[in-house]
This record gives sequence, structure tokens and C-alpha cells, in this order.
Amino acid sequence: MLDQRARILLKTLVERYIAEGQPVGSRTLSRFSGLELSPATIRNVMADLEDMGFIVSPHTSAGRIPTPLGYRLFVDTLLTVKPLASSQVQELEGHLRPDEPQRLINQASSLLSDLTHFAGIVVAPRIKIPRIRQIEFLGLSEKRILLILVTADGDVQNRILFTERNYSPAELVQAANFLNQHCIGLDFLEIRARLNEDLRQLRSDMTELMNAAISAGSDAISEIATRYSISGEKNLLDVEELSSNMRRLRELFALFDQRTALIQLLELSNRAEGVQIFIGGESGIAPLDECSVVTAPYDVNGVVVGSVGVIGPTRMAYERVIPIVDITARLLSSALSQP
Repeated sequence: MLDQRARILLKTLVERYIAEGQPVGSRTLSRFSGLELSPATIRNVMADLEDMGFIVSPHTSAGRIPTPLGYRLFVDTLLTVKPLASSQVQELEGHLRPDEPQRLINQASSLLSDLTHFAGIVVAPRIKIPRIRQIEFLGLSEKRILLILVTADGDVQNRILFTERNYSPAELVQAANFLNQHCIGLDFLEIRARLNEDLRQLRSDMTELMNAAISAGSDAISEIATRYSISGEKNLLDVEELSSNMRRLRELFALFDQRTALIQLLELSNRAEGVQIFIGGESGIAPLDECSVVTAPYDVNGVVVGSVGVIGPTRMAYERVIPIVDITARLLSSALSQP
């Protein structure tokens, strides 16, 4: 879609913006692109790239910055990945020697964070889905109910439910008794399947509460079954593009606490080979709209069991981050697969 001249100028613009963090003007492009073009020609090419959605001019600046679409084209077709130096690979190997799995996973997330200066995350292999021992409801305030789940292993999970109407204490007891009668000893996949028919026989205003409980409970139990280690979240406070928007930053940290959506995103890489990159809105998770997530799966004895990843701004040095994520996944696989 782009001729060679436009590709070189876009590549140069993205590289300079990543390096300097400032909108890139025609003079900078002329100096770093290696092309013998007049400023007017460069401006014309930039105007074409802007019309195609690859770059944008922020505010009144004469320079331009890449859009997520521009980053995507750069990563897919223009990026030159720099292999890690052998000394760096050896250093990683030294930190990821065969050890207790959870400790290895924690070490891997710390290494990803330390090497990239962003947030490093590792999703651990799933454990057996817990079964339910008890479910309780506690009215908090108008249209807010606390769901309390106790698993057979004694883990307690709490979730707040927001309902369409108020429920009396008697109704909450009735709902809890109904669920406990049908759910003891089951996991939430089994609970959902068993209750599909039974819920049709209840009053519609009670099924709303039941369905909300089952949905929230499924998420809570999924979090127990899927562990992950995250390191270096505070590094994102030093990223100007993120720290300048406190509302979005709070949403991002809430996402780290909430876990479910982030784990689902990272688990997408389990179904693919090699490194996967989600740029901005490609993740489908609003708090990550100004971030990129670079992930790769890892395996134990040839079976993919989890993924590693780095979360940072869209303005990241992809040529450095990609090999760090790739090598970490490979080394983690090797360390966990030791006999």
C-alpha cells in the first residue's frame, strides 16, 4: 500500500518518536531517513500518511506522531528486531534455573520488568478449579450486595453485586439457601449447567440475582484457578504518556487488581506460536488503549501451560522488548521442563 519512500519515512518517524518522545518534523526526517528529499516532498508524503491514518499531528505541533495503525504497520513489516547479546541471555539463564515453579514464575516477571522498565507479567499454569462449599449474600446498601464464596479448600472470595432492585434480607437468605442446596461440591461450570433449567422456574426478579452471582462467582473462582505474577507496575508511573492521564492510570491499576480480563488477554497467546503484540485498542480492554502488550507462550515438556508478557506504552522500543519476551518464555519453558 505504501511505496518504498513512504515506508522509510514512516519507519524513521516511528523510530525517532520512540527514541525522543516528541512529535517528529520534516527536518528530523530529512536528517535521519537517509533520503535526498526536499522538505516540501517530505511534507507531502507525511500528509498522505496522515490521510491513511498511520500518523497524526497532535494539537498545533508541526510534527507528527504514530497512530496505533502506524505502530501496527511498523511492527508487522518495518521493524528490525535486535537479538539479545549473548551476555544478556546468559544472565537470564542464570536467574531462571530449575527451581520451585512459583518461585520461577515470580523471578520471570521480575526479570521482564527489570529488563524493559515496564510491567512484567507471567500467567502460571492453571490449577484444578475449586469446588464450592458455601455461598452467602450480605446486603450492603441500596442495590449493592456482597457475594461471599467459600471453596472446599477454605479460600474465601468476595464480590460486590449491583442489582436492578433492592432485595430484603429474607430474599437474600432464600437465594443463598437455593444456591447452597444446588451447588455444594460443584465448580461453577457445573453450577451454571445444573441451574439453567431450575432458574427458569424462579421469579424473574430472583433470577437476576442468581445470574449475577453465578457470573461474578465464575470470575472469582477463575482467578483462584489461574494465578499470575506481576512486577514493576510502578514503572508505568514514570511513563509520561500514561502518568499525564490520572483517570486512565487508575483504570490501568484497577485492571491489574481485577485480573480476569488481563488473564484472558494473555491466554490468547497460548493458542498462537511465538510473540503476539496487542497495540492500543487491539486488546479490547479500555484501560489498555494507550498501552501495548507483548506476550509469548511457554510450555512444560512441550505442552503450552501459560504465557509471559510486558505491558507498557505504545511508545516502547519494540525491537528490544520482543526478544526479551521471547527469550524469557523459552528459558522459562526449559527451566520448568527439567526432569
